[in-house]
Amino acid sequence: MLRAVSGSLPPAVELFSRRLGLSRTVAAWLVRGGHADVSATERFLNPRLADLTRPDDMADRQVVAARLARAVRAGELIAVFGDYDCDGITSAAIMTEVLRALGGRAVPLIASRFDGGYGVSAAAAGRIVATGARVLVTCDCGSSDHVTLRQLASRGLDVVVIDHHLVPDEPLPAIGFLNPHRQDCGFAYKGLASCGLALSVAAALRRELGVELDLRYWLDLVAVGTVADVAPLDGDNRALVRAGLDALVKARRPGMQALLEMAKISRDTPLTGRDIAFRIAPHINAPGRLGSADVALDLLLARDLDTARGLAATLEQISDRRRALSEEMFTDACSEIEREGFEREAAIVIGREGWNPGIVGIVAGRLVDRFAKPVIVVGFSGDEGRGSVRGPVGARLHDALSQSQGALSRFGGHQQAAGLELARDRLGTLRELFAAAIARQGADAPQPTSACELLPLLAGDDPLVVLGDLGRLEPCGFKNPRPRIVVEGRVASVREVKNGHLKLELSLGDRRRLGCFAPRQGALAATLDGVVRVSGDLRHNSFGGNVAAELLVEEVTPAGTASDEREISRPLDSLAV
Repeated sequence: MLRAVSGSLPPAVELFSRRLGLSRTVAAWLVRGGHADVSATERFLNPRLADLTRPDDMADRQVVAARLARAVRAGELIAVFGDYDCDGITSAAIMTEVLRALGGRAVPLIASRFDGGYGVSAAAAGRIVATGARVLVTCDCGSSDHVTLRQLASRGLDVVVIDHHLVPDEPLPAIGFLNPHRQDCGFAYKGLASCGLALSVAAALRRELGVELDLRYWLDLVAVGTVADVAPLDGDNRALVRAGLDALVKARRPGMQALLEMAKISRDTPLTGRDIAFRIAPHINAPGRLGSADVALDLLLARDLDTARGLAATLEQISDRRRALSEEMFTDACSEIEREGFEREAAIVIGREGWNPGIVGIVAGRLVDRFAKPVIVVGFSGDEGRGSVRGPVGARLHDALSQSQGALSRFGGHQQAAGLELARDRLGTLRELFAAAIARQGADAPQPTSACELLPLLAGDDPLVVLGDLGRLEPCGFKNPRPRIVVEGRVASVREVKNGHLKLELSLGDRRRLGCFAPRQGALAATLDGVVRVSGDLRHNSFGGNVAAELLVEEVTPAGTASDEREISRPLDSLAV
């Protein structure tokens, strides 16, 4: 049945399979991904917190720890100010809870898209001053807020900035600036999101105070913030998020338990990076997209389950509204792009009056998936607009914005995602400048997803065993993609089920079967017979109490032509070592 994915394999695949206890399917993926040493690959599969990069060389870390320790001992009020996205909210929750756990006084605040916008705006500065705090800790923002931070410092506040966005040329008016991207920062791992930096500050503060505190309690927040911010899932982040996924399953935090319940995420099967990205983080992000993000922070800080469940229900209602708005905006955007021919440009820039600035990032991401090129989506209110920038993996968005800043009032972010502000009459100029900047990236520009990114299910491998081995690759996401499985098999049964979905069972030979579920593809039931090719995400199905492997199908097509067989076998071409 699987003649296109069977046959001899490179010796390295058999070696990895035998030495690491892996199915040949997943061993092949590792070899294809550049893993060559068995010992190094074993460390990759089993990341440990004990192997985290030593933080001693992180610029300003000890200075910040000393100032926060002094504030804790003196009972000074510390304002913790976070961005309104998932990384900012989780970072603020970590700093607030750790400071309180160590005996400090902390008041958390979250930025507002609709009252001041991103970062420490003038409106945010007023809120911070009103708390009476003596120390300010910014989380996931502050790198570009020189003016307001200088004003706060002049009011007597000692400012600490925790941020992982690109470093400004002008020094910040702060007593400490935690950012591994600083040229003078000797911390070797550069991929930490702000939540990871917040945990490092917590560890330094704990040591400065000489207090025992188990920081593993906050790894769930580090995992959520890191994955949601599309930080690279390699190095230190891999160890932190892997441990954080384990902490999420235990759900010691009432807010996380309530979120898992609401999202119907079973704690009987391993959590994945995809669970965070698509089922947990969107609920935390939703309030800040439509209004105040405070309810999301309140959920993470909730002390009892009843309170957390009430807050989670509120997040679900907000998420429903967000989904409806984003669907409407996406449909309108696609119509305009196709009508105006914007898809023929190197990048797409689109804006409209009344588009919610909290939704434009989601719409931009969906347009990237559809058109496979960088996208800017702007929502205008009168003469001013706020927008989000997204792009395929490899696009250097911040570089392109830097070359387009003549059309912008303000911009910030990093190479994978960014935000901007501009006047309405500059939209056309931005379209020209940004598309030209992306075009100049030339050969370095990202290419669309190809069949080579598929992983064939090798003949003889049990899908349930392969699924377990895929769990050893977690956390998957940016810099560590989860393989999309592709398989050929004979149709054993097929039917259309409720809501137009497709249920399919394939015979894989050796009496093995693989269940498949294809959302909204039920109409194909009447056309599928014989040998078919399916590709998608292999996942657990615990329906009826029996745990089995099931393929969540992205594509299903008849198989058997010569071209089909060459396409499916192509991922094996690069396995020779």
